[in-house]
Amino acid sequence: MTQTVTGRRGSTAPDVDKPTAKRKGPGRPEGASNVRDDILDGAEEMFANLGYAGTTLREVSQQARVTQALISYYFGSKYGLFEEVFLRRGSAISDERLKNLQTLQDAGTPSVQQIVEAFLLPTVVLRATVQGRHFLRLQARLHTEPPNISYVLRDKAYGTSTQRYVDALKAAVPGLSDLDANWRITLMVGTYLYAFSDTHRMEERMPAGQYDPGDWQSLIDQVTRFVVGGLSA
Repeated sequence: MTQTVTGRRGSTAPDVDKPTAKRKGPGRPEGASNVRDDILDGAEEMFANLGYAGTTLREVSQQARVTQALISYYFGSKYGLFEEVFLRRGSAISDERLKNLQTLQDAGTPSVQQIVEAFLLPTVVLRATVQGRHFLRLQARLHTEPPNISYVLRDKAYGTSTQRYVDALKAAVPGLSDLDANWRITLMVGTYLYAFSDTHRMEERMPAGQYDPGDWQSLIDQVTRFVVGGLSA
């Protein structure tokens, strides 16, 4: 593809002692952004490993090395923390997808392959960092969470961008119905969630040296070829 599309790398939590938050009058604590990010990073890992119901604020506080009171100060409740954890990267992914698609559309009607690559790239690059991989597992796990949690968050993070991609696919495949376009985008999402979520399935199946889990370009190429075939049918 000739147009430039971009991704977004997740940030790795620094391995340093956590700062002690100090109040200065009625405002927020000093060093607030660092403490808040540490809490989000710790919660991201716990939610990815244990799910929403299986994670307690006590476990998050131990992981982030802060008090539960400080978590409540920033996020109010466990759901408030979970929402912020998911939307922190989910909204960024959605923004990147919209930017990628707009770049393609500014040059004309993008092909199915270009649409798929623009959609996948902001997520696949998250595999390059530990925190990014935590989020990919969290995102895959979200689909098993109760609907009152998962539906709202998915729609808030991805509703607008996903609809734009449905519309782009209909433009790229003349005669494709709205139902078929939505089904195909949904199946693309399911495919990449499994392929990108660090399940180690390929490591188990392939002889040593034939598969490199760090080769994200090969991963996106494999997923793109598979998905393009289905979307173009």
